Amino acid sequence: MFERLKKMLKLSIIYIWVLIVLSAAAQVSHLSSDQAGPAFWGLVNSAWNLCTIGKRQSPININSSQIIFDPFLPPLRLSMNGKTVHGTMHNTGRHVSFRLDNEQPVNISGGPLLYNHRLEEVMLHFGSENGIGSEHLMNKESTAGEVQLIHYNQELYSNVSEASRNPNGLAVISLFINVANNSNPFLNRMLNRETITRISFRTNYIQDLSIEDLFPETFGFLTYQGSMTIPPCYETVTWIIIDRPLNITSMQMHSLRLLSQNPPSQIFQSMSDNFRPVQPLFHRGLRGNLDFRKPGRKCNGANYKLHSKF
Repeated sequence: MFERLKKMLKLSIIYIWVLIVLSAAAQVSHLSSDQAGPAFWGLVNSAWNLCTIGKRQSPININSSQIIFDPFLPPLRLSMNGKTVHGTMHNTGRHVSFRLDNEQPVNISGGPLLYNHRLEEVMLHFGSENGIGSEHLMNKESTAGEVQLIHYNQELYSNVSEASRNPNGLAVISLFINVANNSNPFLNRMLNRETITRISFRTNYIQDLSIEDLFPETFGFLTYQGSMTIPPCYETVTWIIIDRPLNITSMQMHSLRLLSQNPPSQIFQSMSDNFRPVQPLFHRGLRGNLDFRKPGRKCNGANYKLHSKF
């Protein structure tokens, strides 16, 4: 009798556990990617399973002691059809995004890239506090935000959607953001009060921005193979991380934090903390065009400048 009761109790516990799991799964299936959070992306949509099972996911924590100095990495080369670009600022509900007009292509090459890549979008990630916000970490330390310049391989693919699904498809140049008393010229135009106010509820067209202004005068970079940091997390990205941060003012950061994920008719929910947590590096290599392990290093010479062609 005792053994029979024990067996029935065990079966009851298993039955209750199955009901709990099924209930949780049902709740997750009704959530959007933002509501469920990055940890649930692979459960929300089966097409996003790489977000859960992928072995080359981004962002990562960059351990400077693991960066291999590669003296054969060439400098980055920027090609523009004109000195300035025009485009549209968007509040996507998740990110602040600047998308370029098609009439003024901006191409990047050099560094680890084997092909010319065309700039599609400039995306901002930022935190609710100044000590968090960047997607990538440097020696486990975050910054207030991160600017990502998203390019697609125009030699192999016709658009960013096609490129994102295929090998050597995307190149993302990433720059960290610090809060300071001054502001980077490009970000100063992008984040002025008038522009931020307008994208609270709609898009805003901006003219005469110089992509070259986003890059420091001299800089080093590191590179690795990774993924998109939003679903479906395709592992088709060559990441290029610039070692010199950009500045924005505390007022500009405050304005970003006042942007809402929701339309005006719904409850305000700040767009802050729109970054994905770091993912395991596994066996991927990190390469740099200078030795990141040496303290007090300086970026000098032609290899540490952006080579621009208008």
